[in-house]
Amino acid sequence: MRLVWQLLAVLAVTLVGGSVVTGLRDTPWLALASGIATAVLAVLVYGWVVRRTERRPSTEVALEGAGAATGRGVLIGVAMFGAVIANLAFPGHYEIHGIGTVTGAVGLFGLMAGASVTEEVLFRGVLFRIIEERTGTGISLAVTSVLFGLSHLLNPHAGLWGAVTIAIAGAMLGAAYAATRTLWLPIGLHFGWNFAAAGIFSTEVSGNNTPQGLLDASVSGPGVLTGGDFGPEGSLYTVLFTALATAVFLWLARRRGHLVPRRRPAERVGATPTMPR
Repeated sequence: MRLVWQLLAVLAVTLVGGSVVTGLRDTPWLALASGIATAVLAVLVYGWVVRRTERRPSTEVALEGAGAATGRGVLIGVAMFGAVIANLAFPGHYEIHGIGTVTGAVGLFGLMAGASVTEEVLFRGVLFRIIEERTGTGISLAVTSVLFGLSHLLNPHAGLWGAVTIAIAGAMLGAAYAATRTLWLPIGLHFGWNFAAAGIFSTEVSGNNTPQGLLDASVSGPGVLTGGDFGPEGSLYTVLFTALATAVFLWLARRRGHLVPRRRPAERVGATPTMPR
């Protein structure tokens, strides 16, 4: 039941806040304000519903250390997407023509803040965490990554390959949560990646018809490298870097003792023990 209440609470914020931010994407300063407000509200609602339904402190969104963890995530996300762009630029698949629009980058900051926080709270805070309690880290990582990829099929230029690459990125974000047991690092990583893609390098993000950001740039070349209409998130470079990051985060999680082993039915929360024959 707690899964249902948490999902409903976070989905309500996601749907309402997302609709408002998307509707204001052509008015950058309002998009910025509404995106940040959506992000803050999502965290507050999540923390409140966790405390109410689980009778425990919502430590995964605790404010202590939040800034440092989020900052590290942002730096990792920007660096990773920068590496994708560098690999595209070297053979001439990514070209900068000049400065784009600063106000466009401002609006994209709000849009990506709202999207990254609500998606992380929903997929890692609610789904990954609760499924992990019942099944273990491995199964939860697989299930939530697939769901994360499938959710992006709703985007205008999405396809099966795009869903696969997003699922791998979802595994990276789930592994980042497992390694730190806080939502702040995956939130920062998700935001840093998305804002670098749209707000800085002005590339398509998940096939969403993303507005122009800080740079006036273009992407051309084979779809397997550039991601085509889906954007560089569909690039083989993205698959490589996110898969490597997933492995690193899982290694850290194992080293820190944060991996939850696969549970048998009798070991799951609320399960009835099996009687010996």
